Amino acid sequence: MPEYHVAPLENLVDKFESLPGIGHKSAQRAAYHLLNLSDEEAFSFAEAISEAKKKIRYCKVCCNLTDDELCPVCKDDSRDRSIICVVEDSRDVFALERTNEFNITYHVLHGAISPLSGVGPDQLRIKELLARVNSDEVKEVIMATNPTVEGEATAMYVSRLLKPLGIKVTRLAYGIPVGGDLEYADEITLSRAIEGRREL
Repeated sequence: MPEYHVAPLENLVDKFESLPGIGHKSAQRAAYHLLNLSDEEAFSFAEAISEAKKKIRYCKVCCNLTDDELCPVCKDDSRDRSIICVVEDSRDVFALERTNEFNITYHVLHGAISPLSGVGPDQLRIKELLARVNSDEVKEVIMATNPTVEGEATAMYVSRLLKPLGIKVTRLAYGIPVGGDLEYADEITLSRAIEGRREL
């Protein structure tokens, strides 16, 4: 009996499956959903992808994603330009902005140093950060890279480059999440929580 085979459908499933966090079953569901859309909806979906690819680029100051020369944060004159918060990914900027706590600027590295993955300092937007620090009135750089081996290595590397320039370099405090139980926290999280303790 011949195997059931629809090449365009398999190709569509493969494309969805190539996205991060999408397994084969989820890719199949997405592909079938797309096929059930009207022609107008399907073309609108494809146009949204095409438009995003054409129009979205990196901000010339902070390297965040934008559809203009400058991102909304860099355009905002009310921001405190003496503080730069360095993150690995544009999604981190959106996460920090959701808190509505900071009126600072950002710098997106687009990754972290990871020798095993072949990512070195030259593949990151570190040169652009150094150029900003040298030209702006920057007093503090907050390293907000992820609390992973790669994130820590990146924070240490950037810190070593900035310290000789007389820039204050700080690191995000890590510890017990709100609503979390101490018994479920690992040793590194607990030690960070103790190190980052503050007076009440």
